[in-house]
Amino acid sequence: MTQASKFFLIFAALVVPVLVALLVATATGTPAMPAPTPGAMPAGHDMAPAATGTAGSAAFTLRTGIDAGRPVYIGVGGAIDKVVNPTLAVPAGAAVAITLINGDAGEHDIAIPDFQSASEHLRATGAQTVLNFTADKVGAFPYFCTLPGHRESGMAGRLVVGPAATPQVAHAPSIVRDPADLPAPLARRGPQAVEIHLEAVELEGQLASGTTYTYWTFNGQVPGPFLRVRVGDMVTVYLKNRADSHMTHSIDLHAVTGPDGGAGLMQVAPGQEKAFTFKALYPGLFVYHCATAMVASHLASGMYGMILVEPEGGLPPVDREFYVMQSELYTDQPFGTPGHQNLSTDRLLAEQPTYFVFNGAVGALSDQHPLHAQVGQTVRIFFGDAGPNLPSSFHVIGAVFDRVYNLGALESPPLTNVQAVLVPPGGSAMVEFGLHVPGHYMFMDHAMSRAEQGLKGMLEVTGPEAPDIFRAGGR
Repeated sequence: MTQASKFFLIFAALVVPVLVALLVATATGTPAMPAPTPGAMPAGHDMAPAATGTAGSAAFTLRTGIDAGRPVYIGVGGAIDKVVNPTLAVPAGAAVAITLINGDAGEHDIAIPDFQSASEHLRATGAQTVLNFTADKVGAFPYFCTLPGHRESGMAGRLVVGPAATPQVAHAPSIVRDPADLPAPLARRGPQAVEIHLEAVELEGQLASGTTYTYWTFNGQVPGPFLRVRVGDMVTVYLKNRADSHMTHSIDLHAVTGPDGGAGLMQVAPGQEKAFTFKALYPGLFVYHCATAMVASHLASGMYGMILVEPEGGLPPVDREFYVMQSELYTDQPFGTPGHQNLSTDRLLAEQPTYFVFNGAVGALSDQHPLHAQVGQTVRIFFGDAGPNLPSSFHVIGAVFDRVYNLGALESPPLTNVQAVLVPPGGSAMVEFGLHVPGHYMFMDHAMSRAEQGLKGMLEVTGPEAPDIFRAGGR
């Protein structure tokens, strides 16, 4: 055999099988790539998936942990890294894998009931499990820990499934009134003629992060302006309803002695203005609100405030005064759903609030406008419950109210050394207390579940430490 013949046979033995394999792969659609290494992690495992496409796969890693004293999920890697209870966005039809790592000593799991998917319970620190399912429904779906009380304490987030896997977040101006936005105590004086000018304003405002709501307001903020008069004053109230309003609005002041608290005279159509006059006969802290049918819907949408009728001698001096009102909102989508939310009349009539808020919005008095004071100062809070339906058990964690003027009765002897004060819807209380130790003081309704529906505020106290009153460690 010639040298050329030998070379041809060797070439054929090596090349022909490869050519045949390629032809077969092309004909059958079988990839000619080598198989992946067993156990290899897909690239970008900890990254948030791309927000495009209608199928594919998406993978996330969550770690359990504690944030502000509550159990939570914390994102690991990529766009959700270190985010508490992150929103997980995936394309419709995606194969989803969620790895859960137990980052603390507690027992936890993760479940998404809408996809009939739940993990095993993790008990040991560092233990892991993977939740696998197909996102075959479009919408926003809750994920949460099924251990008793964990979801209610804050261990929950949202999975958003859509053709463009981006939550439909919404943004609008803040409608929150700063709790320090109130007039100063009145100078000592006799009765006077006083004019109050209010405007009914309907506007879209920020209810929560990524969530908006159409508020009905007095003067564009929630609550409406804090009104301050003296007993014996002749008070004229002017109410203008903006021309771009869709609704008739009115005002009923609980300080008024007369039919409907003035509301019968003050039904104001869009573009109109009306006025009425009353004499402030009784000192006290009173709620005012819109009283146009359906009254509950106007209250639930933000049309409320307070009027203080000071006694003849005024109020005892304090260092700081604050204006805080609690209310409920009833929306057509669950708490935290991104996008614009509308009033749910069914939930309103069933007295099933979606949100509980201070001064109109989630985070109003914690993220936006926390209260500020100093050690050694005395604080006075004018507190009102706008409802429209449920009472409040107002409580400042770590403080004791030195004096409570129950139900806004300023000339009755105050209660002393009070832990929490019960305020009915449409009622009020004036509380006063001294500040002795610096730190963060959360205030809330002691109906604790409401904190998970938005009802949290913060009083920030600065100044020197007081180890004789409060300190870490033993004796």
